[in-house]
Amino acid sequence: MDLKGKRILVTGANGGIGSALCSALSAEGADLVLCSFQPDKLEAQAKALAAKGAGGTIHTIQADISSIQDRARVVSECDSFGGIDVLVNLAGILDFSLFEDQAPGIIEQIININLLAPILLCQSFLVQLKSRPESMILNVGSIFGSIGHPGFVTYCASKAGVKTFTEALGRELADTNIRVGYIAPRATATALNTDRVNKMNRKLGNRMDTPAYVAERIVGQLKTGRELTYLGWPEKFFVRVNALLPSVVRNALVKNLGVIKQFARS
Repeated sequence: MDLKGKRILVTGANGGIGSALCSALSAEGADLVLCSFQPDKLEAQAKALAAKGAGGTIHTIQADISSIQDRARVVSECDSFGGIDVLVNLAGILDFSLFEDQAPGIIEQIININLLAPILLCQSFLVQLKSRPESMILNVGSIFGSIGHPGFVTYCASKAGVKTFTEALGRELADTNIRVGYIAPRATATALNTDRVNKMNRKLGNRMDTPAYVAERIVGQLKTGRELTYLGWPEKFFVRVNALLPSVVRNALVKNLGVIKQFARS
């Protein structure tokens, strides 16, 4: 897909990956619809992108995607702009803690924002996307959607749901003009990770990608229409091993359980 002139809705637009992605898409000449729940940051981001003068039009929508009313408004406003060609479901939240200590409200919030909201946004935008000559949905998941990791139980569940949903939806829409893709970054250096997560990653020797790198790979997947992308080595290798020999990955993670619990509880 040639992204120039394509209208692309990005949820979580002013997060670490979101900001880098919007800059990269703007450089491709895309028309952007930036969606976030932080209005001040949205406006500042829109002004910064416009100042570069590289891209197309820029619209902003302040919305909480976990809200039924706000999701409906996002769809309505995009329709008033003339509809969208691409939906990038990027917004998400993370809570690093042991499952037994996790507040029920946090569990519900993670599932609502990371899983339920993207599912319902996909459904709500099907009419607009079907009306375009070519269109795409790209759901941003996580390596943890394929590898259950201690300390991230609910997050893993939410991203695993996104992965399987994307797979099923892509197969259901295979006879339409809509391509459906899923990309799974590994740990990324954004504010989503707390100091405890960063310290644990350093202790375990886990590598982290930059937001700019992840954004570059997302842009590449939009261009190619590829269905599935995993980021990071050896993480994407572990995904394959976990699918065939889950006990091997389980044993490797359990060896680090003491360190993981130390940081999860601190």
